[in-house]
Amino acid sequence: MERVTFYVDGFNFYYGLKRSFQKDKIWGRFYWIDIVKLFNSFLKEGMELQKVCYFTAEPLNDEKRNRQGAFLNANELLNQSTFEVIRGKFLEKHYECPYCHADILKPEEKKTDVNISIRMIEDCLLNSTDTIILVSADTDLIPPLELIKKDFLKKR
Repeated sequence: MERVTFYVDGFNFYYGLKRSFQKDKIWGRFYWIDIVKLFNSFLKEGMELQKVCYFTAEPLNDEKRNRQGAFLNANELLNQSTFEVIRGKFLEKHYECPYCHADILKPEEKKTDVNISIRMIEDCLLNSTDTIILVSADTDLIPPLELIKKDFLKKR
């Protein structure tokens, strides 16, 4: 059996869904999706879902944090050992407005790319997966994939 692990950049996943919803409201029904069930549907015969690793950061806003927490808790309850949340964090970064020179605080996500990279490489080193499926639009994650392809020849 080929063991498959999905590594999901939660920030990219959520904002991709949000952009789709802005174009077509039907996408709103997927805000409460069973992540494991979704990715399990992509597996072919002879493949076994090892785990879905969902990488995210806790929003600074209480309302957003509560909604995200409910979504993640629901997925953890539904999928227990096959769904894992790995958290980075948000930091507020100061920017200067180029027009009025006011100080603007903007949240910036930290550690997610590094956490994804480390986890993919660790799972290869520990031989806990055969196939890596990365769900992200972030090109910063290309170097760890290239390393895995070069140094772990039996991994897909």
